[in-house]
Amino acid sequence: MSAPQLLVVDDEAIARDNVAYLLKKGGYEVLTAEDGLAAIGVLENREVDLVLTDLRMKGKDGLAVLDACKRLWPQTEVIVVTGYASVDTAVEAIQKGAYHYLAKPVKKEEMLALVQKALEKRALRQEVIELRKRVSSTTGVTRILGRSLKIQLLRESIVQVAQLDCNVLIQGETGTGKELVARTIHELSPRSAKRFVAFNCGAFTEELITSELFGHEKGAFTGASQIKKGLLELAEGGTVFFDEVGELSLPMQVKLLRVLQERTLMRVGGTEEIPIDIRIIAATNKDLKKEAENGAFRLDLFYRLDVLTIKVPALAERKEDIPILVNHFLAKHSPPSATVPRLSPEVAQQLKQYAYPGNVRELENIAQRLLLQSDGEVIASAHLLEDLHGSSVTPSRVAVDSWPSLEEHEKNYILDVLDETAGNRSKAAKILQIDRVSLWRKIKRYGLDDPEN
Repeated sequence: MSAPQLLVVDDEAIARDNVAYLLKKGGYEVLTAEDGLAAIGVLENREVDLVLTDLRMKGKDGLAVLDACKRLWPQTEVIVVTGYASVDTAVEAIQKGAYHYLAKPVKKEEMLALVQKALEKRALRQEVIELRKRVSSTTGVTRILGRSLKIQLLRESIVQVAQLDCNVLIQGETGTGKELVARTIHELSPRSAKRFVAFNCGAFTEELITSELFGHEKGAFTGASQIKKGLLELAEGGTVFFDEVGELSLPMQVKLLRVLQERTLMRVGGTEEIPIDIRIIAATNKDLKKEAENGAFRLDLFYRLDVLTIKVPALAERKEDIPILVNHFLAKHSPPSATVPRLSPEVAQQLKQYAYPGNVRELENIAQRLLLQSDGEVIASAHLLEDLHGSSVTPSRVAVDSWPSLEEHEKNYILDVLDETAGNRSKAAKILQIDRVSLWRKIKRYGLDDPEN
């Protein structure tokens, strides 16, 4: 196993060389940098296991080195060395992510012991990350189903983004699975032990959004009989997912921007700022940059959210995944003791020809209807809805409230088949691929008055 790599940063050559010498004697591989700017240059080109940096330096100081290191290599530990040891400097460095601090003059035994502990912490964290990756091979990103190139690239992006503790913007059409992507990022991130809070920005009035997100103090308004923590505060240490963030009003955008900038919040009716440590993942089906140019979305908030972008492909862009998804949904919604029906080759091909304006969410609804319409082991072409038979059909978008229920779809489908067979139940059952007793039960269930020929 190769020796751990350490970076020593100090603008005093004698101090820098002395620390480097002691560390090399301790069996470590040591790199040096003569100031903060040089250290950041090293970190931009390679990862090290530990950084020991002087706090007070001309130009880029030790805190700037710490910030750059945590931005570029979040798992690298940093020890700050200072000749101006005080509670304030120690607290500030540790709050920014430093492992610990050393006071000058540096004592050999104290330094080597602290370096060993810092490296042990890093090694333990790396083991946890590797374990989480192994677990994700059976859960995690494998829930993002599909074999298409776009889905493979999406899974790779999720794993990479999960380890970078910064804001993420997920773009994709309605129904593509943006929340599933957000949850997976959280589960694979160092914040996975804390809460994941999802919030739909288009589902509440502005007053309710403020109360839900920020909470309120006792007596803040009529009915506020006790203190209530908001979702942002409850997610401390974890991840907050803003679904359809483009639906936020401009005043709410200002409030969210302040949270992102200051990392603090104030409850409704409160007077004290409350510090918070959360990761923000936002999702939208809109072009937020264009919305900002049109004045409907704040450009500064867009740039705060758009640190990293993940684009979720529409189902129409990965049609080779449709049979895999349908089989998954059929298994998901089948009764535990029932045989899961399989798609015939003809049905699999026909399903690939449909436009799917509702994306994966619509496909799951279709799979549920197919499950209701088939009592056999094979889902045949006859079980498809009429608008799915033709490859050229592109259904218009329909308001969700006007969608018929699954039972209405089955009832109408049985009526159509009975009408086509002039009421002959034997022929109808054959087309439906169910036995006559099952057909009779469905007719009784739906109160269909059908004379048998």
